[in-house]
Amino acid sequence: MSTSSQPQFRYTQTPSKVLHLRNLPWECAEEELVELCKPFGKIVNTKCNVGANRNQAFVEFADLNQAISMVSYYASSSEPAQIRGKTVYIQYSNRHEIVNNKSPGDTPGNVLLVTIEGVEPNDVTIETIHLVFSAFGFVHKIATFEKAAGFQALIQFTDAETASSARNALDGRSIPRYLLPDHVTSCYLRISYSAHTDLNIKFQSHRSRDYTNPYLPVNPTAMEGLMQPVVGPDGKKQEPQSNVLLASIENMQYAVTVDVLHTVFSASGTVQKIAIFEKNGGTQALIQYPDVTTAAVAKESLEGHCIYDGGYCIQ
Repeated sequence: MSTSSQPQFRYTQTPSKVLHLRNLPWECAEEELVELCKPFGKIVNTKCNVGANRNQAFVEFADLNQAISMVSYYASSSEPAQIRGKTVYIQYSNRHEIVNNKSPGDTPGNVLLVTIEGVEPNDVTIETIHLVFSAFGFVHKIATFEKAAGFQALIQFTDAETASSARNALDGRSIPRYLLPDHVTSCYLRISYSAHTDLNIKFQSHRSRDYTNPYLPVNPTAMEGLMQPVVGPDGKKQEPQSNVLLASIENMQYAVTVDVLHTVFSASGTVQKIAIFEKNGGTQALIQYPDVTTAAVAKESLEGHCIYDGGYCIQ
């Protein structure tokens, strides 16, 4: 008999082909459960990491006699059931089958739900999130928000395979330290699958991006959030550097389209995206370059210049 003070079984329950396992190691994997149970019969379903402490699980055998065989064996054995050296307590479940084994967060999809632990919303920019996740494939869209669980993001990939690669590589890992503000000491990613398949992004902003639609309007209320103030050594505010330029077009006598702006700004380097919008009665545009250096060159060469001859449409 086991030397543990806690009984390993509950004998009064009606036998079921579903067994309830308790006192499991942290984040016990399905493979570990199957390894423990498969000597007694065919496992047809499992439900892992159940309970507030995620240390319980359910295992369903193909046949009732197989479940009875496992319970009977460990009831009479001098060695308790163990996983990773921990004694596992086994009892019949009051359910007769496992239904909906996989929650929405476990069903692979092309959209990931990412919880970023240990940070405030302004600590991690949407550009940082894009940089980290685009290493695994083309990121279509990102939407960030705050919930009771903390700062979260929905990240849409082309397909479930790409999303799974990102999840497998990044879940439980930290965002690289050099991409975080100095005051952030730890930052961990908790990643599950979302039930969404296509995010509805209405505006480009510091909280949401659609990388498939460069002509999507920019939310004017979010413009200030795109660029955080930078303080120089003298304590005065400096204009922050960015690979995205904000162009205000004055004395606008002729139409200024995306194509016109692309022609003008691509003279300084490759233009990735352009968005035109109205703000405070004037016309403005966001022009995105691949890097800060190219954007700085464009700003230096074009600021104050005219798009058309005669002093019209000054940038």
